[in-house]
Amino acid sequence: MDSLYVSTRILVDGELIDGGILVSDQGKIRDIFTTTSQINSWIYQNGSTEIVDYGDLIIMPGLVDSHVHINEPGRSEWEGFWTATKAAAAGGFTTIADMPLNSIPPTTTVENLKAKTSVAHGKCFVDVAFWGGLLPDNAASLLPLVQNGVIGFKCFLCPSGVPEFPHVQEEHVEEALQILDGTGTVLAFHAEVDCGMHGTLNEDDNPKKYETYLNSRPSEMEMKAIDLVTRMASKFNVRTHIVHLSTADALPMIKDARANGAKLTLETCHHYLTLVAEEIPDARTEFKCAPPIRDTDNQQKLWEAVKMGDIDMIVSDHSPSTPGVKLLTYGKSRGDFMRAWGGISSVQFGLSLFWTNCQKHGMTINDLHRLLCCEPAKLLGIDGYKGKIAPGYDADFCVWDPDATFSITSDIIHFQNKANPYMGKIVRGKVHATVLRGLVVFQDGEPFLNPMGKLLLKKTIKRTVQFH
Repeated sequence: MDSLYVSTRILVDGELIDGGILVSDQGKIRDIFTTTSQINSWIYQNGSTEIVDYGDLIIMPGLVDSHVHINEPGRSEWEGFWTATKAAAAGGFTTIADMPLNSIPPTTTVENLKAKTSVAHGKCFVDVAFWGGLLPDNAASLLPLVQNGVIGFKCFLCPSGVPEFPHVQEEHVEEALQILDGTGTVLAFHAEVDCGMHGTLNEDDNPKKYETYLNSRPSEMEMKAIDLVTRMASKFNVRTHIVHLSTADALPMIKDARANGAKLTLETCHHYLTLVAEEIPDARTEFKCAPPIRDTDNQQKLWEAVKMGDIDMIVSDHSPSTPGVKLLTYGKSRGDFMRAWGGISSVQFGLSLFWTNCQKHGMTINDLHRLLCCEPAKLLGIDGYKGKIAPGYDADFCVWDPDATFSITSDIIHFQNKANPYMGKIVRGKVHATVLRGLVVFQDGEPFLNPMGKLLLKKTIKRTVQFH
């Protein structure tokens, strides 16, 4: 039976319309009604249709987060598919992409991808795509991983923080790009290179002061790495992508490379646009991430780049860990920025964090849609059926109130380890419901039902390995 979702504010082709969305029992958008008379006519002719009326709440396409660390299997105490996808659903996200680390094993071979998808099956409340990983020694696994459905590859140009995912050198990048040429896939870079300062401490440095950590990862680390990335992007006909850009100093270099034809996209994260180094308290390691949160002037430049379209998308880089690994528990090492895990949890709050700030910068719901939905979907290669309210697309919706405010507190958090730098922050933009292929997967104030998310394994080349 078809379902009809109605609201006075439905985001269609950049406009908020008073209308309805007709959804087939296959979870696809069948039609869009733009007038009350069309809706009434349909209801009169099809009295058995299920009608879901969201009043004046905004219905927009389900959001997409292309950068999430789920960590299962192997480090499921950090995060797992059950909790990560619940949190995503509660934030209006209907699709997320799992990064190849910090699970054990990492997603660097077909066998490891199979291990990942096996544990994910039946645990996902939203759809999940999968990144593969590039290591110094897994070049032979790249094409088989593409053939079995990864949406791209991530590599590190500096130590990743986990021993099973070593970083690569320029020669490994060049070899990978030669292999991937023509596959339509993407190679993403953690763009920092060790400049001799990473992890170093002077005698009088206090490791519990954020400034100490910030000084150990200067902008030069990103600049040097992005120089390598832009050279490689200009040399090969492969899509390349820079994850979690933190320094605005690199923007001119990236802009020049793209003007010269490089297939290069980039993202930044909610924490770089929301938090500033000057306001991070001593010993508050929940603020630690890599690259680090920088100063107010840098943040303003990032916002200008977002507004101008020089930054393609905004993602969470949700990278949780246990309180012990984050050095949040009592003990001698508590609050040591130099030793704590570097990762920020926020997959549930991306819409609200961005919406709270974007209006101050003269941006609108269309910018939110582009940055948190359309462009991430394009990066993942799913923009032909997700990211838009249009006939034939998946009926994935985020239903939210742009004027409602709420406080981020532990009792509303669905990701596994609650520590995050936004605790107690009042944000604007509250998600009331999330719809995945025509089925409500999250309703504010109600318990979750059974997980209905799919594993998105896009087969771009004839498969050589079958999953059973």
